[in-house]
Amino acid sequence: MDDLIDAAARVRENAHAPYSGFRVGAAIRTAGGQVFTGCNVENVAYPEGSCAEAGAIAAMVAAGARDIAAVAVIADSPEPVPPCGGCRQKLAEFAGADVPVTLATTRGARRETSVGALLPGAFGAGHMDRE
Repeated sequence: MDDLIDAAARVRENAHAPYSGFRVGAAIRTAGGQVFTGCNVENVAYPEGSCAEAGAIAAMVAAGARDIAAVAVIADSPEPVPPCGGCRQKLAEFAGADVPVTLATTRGARRETSVGALLPGAFGAGHMDRE
C-alpha cells in the first residue's frame, strides 16, 4: 500500500482547494494492477466541487477499468480522513466489501479499513432485482 499512499500524496499537491485549503489525494489500484489517482477540486459554488476518490474512479472508468483492488486516501489532518458518504457508495460500486482501504495523514498516521467497514449494508446492484 505504500506505493498507493505515495501516489495519493503526489496527486494531493495538485488539488484545487483555494476556499478550504484542505487538499485531499486518492489512489486506487485495479485488479489488473493499474493505478489511478484523483484530487479534490473545489468550486466557489461549494456543492459543485468533486472529491479525490470520485476523480480517481472517473479516471479508472475513463481508461476502461472497472474493478478496484485497493484504495488509499491522504490528507493534511490530525487523524486519517475517510471518504465522504457519496464516495463510499462510489467505491462500493467498483469494489467488493473486503477491498482494503488505507487512510493516511501527511504526518504519517495510518488507519487500515475496508470498503465494507466504511459502508456496511451498501446499496448494490442486487437491490435493483425485480421479482
